Amino acid sequence: MRQLRRVVMELANSNFGRIPDRNGSLSVQRSSSATTCWTSPTMPDHSASPILQPVQIGDLSLRNRIVMAPLTRSRSDDDGIPPAFAADYYAQRADAGIIISEATNVSPQAVGYALTPGIWNDEQIEAWRPIVQAVHDSGGVIFLQLWHTGRISHPDLQGGELPVAPSAIKPVGQAFTKDGMKDHVTPRALETDEIPGIIEDYRRAASNAKAAGFDGVEVHSANNYLLEQFVRDSTNQRTDRYGGSIENRLRFPLEVVDAVIGVWGAGRVGIRLSPATTMPGETPLDSTVMETFGTYVDALSQRGLLYVHDIEGVTQQTRDADGVDFAALRKRFDGTYIANNQYTLALAEEVLARGDADLFSMGRPFIANPDLVDRLRTGAPLAEAPKDYWYGGGSVGYSDWPTMRGERDRG
Repeated sequence: MRQLRRVVMELANSNFGRIPDRNGSLSVQRSSSATTCWTSPTMPDHSASPILQPVQIGDLSLRNRIVMAPLTRSRSDDDGIPPAFAADYYAQRADAGIIISEATNVSPQAVGYALTPGIWNDEQIEAWRPIVQAVHDSGGVIFLQLWHTGRISHPDLQGGELPVAPSAIKPVGQAFTKDGMKDHVTPRALETDEIPGIIEDYRRAASNAKAAGFDGVEVHSANNYLLEQFVRDSTNQRTDRYGGSIENRLRFPLEVVDAVIGVWGAGRVGIRLSPATTMPGETPLDSTVMETFGTYVDALSQRGLLYVHDIEGVTQQTRDADGVDFAALRKRFDGTYIANNQYTLALAEEVLARGDADLFSMGRPFIANPDLVDRLRTGAPLAEAPKDYWYGGGSVGYSDWPTMRGERDRG
């Protein structure tokens, strides 16, 4: 346990777990010993906010426009089995319009962080079923995020093998392994004939997510993981049909999307993008970022995807977009647009009024505030989770945060 706590603290202090400065004061509370946040007669009433009203997207009726963003919490075991107490964690947050699960590995090769869940075998399906059911019993909607980390991994997480990538380009930074943070290595470039097997991994994972009872899936094509490594010309230097032109670099991600649509139908498939983020890996942006991602969004729109989930700016650091026009990308997509990165209720209302987004995802605020939607509605202060509860450990600092009324269990 002492070793795990040391690893967790190293991870929290790394780029993977960096907290940006926030506007406004937040009360810092630990979980089991936390004091309770409560409403005051002087607190503003935001119950009429358009963000907090029911909304329809596709064939899904949502309670509000707040999305719980995917949050890696590293509570699973070495076999990628999520813990039973994850049912409490997700059910407690079911007031969100949609919950998007923590990023979930589509295969053993996909793993890039220790203690993260999988969806490639029957045991994992069985572990996810009661978690999904708990969300449904609480009236919630939950999508599974499908993940392959590509080069953002380490041989210790790959059975001694090198991580795979479109090209053999080493990322900057370190990987979170069971033995602590270790420097990234130069990955192995995938052979052309290996790519269909990874597409099949995604198709199987999508099918397994349906078997576990999820309401849909989100394809993780963001944060410089495998799919985005193929999209960007900074990480894709291939000379085969999967490299070179924009069309070629988009070929593999779109083949993955098509495979997932074949399982779910486009109306229950979303995708996450991050054209402006450089983390992890200190990954340079694409050299023609608006042309590349505009073409990508056009192709996704033509396929009728339910939503695009865009990280606006640099993950966990800034909303500065470095030449990326997110409003222009939103206009190219006919479906629902989910905006992410340091959103507050006020900012979400402003962006909704402009027509630049439909839903708004929030991540870290959900860690210590299982009743985040109620707190936004009533103007209650937010609790903030100390870094040592972010990754690894058990239910403490995970599923035992009190609501503003002092309740800890909803399940």
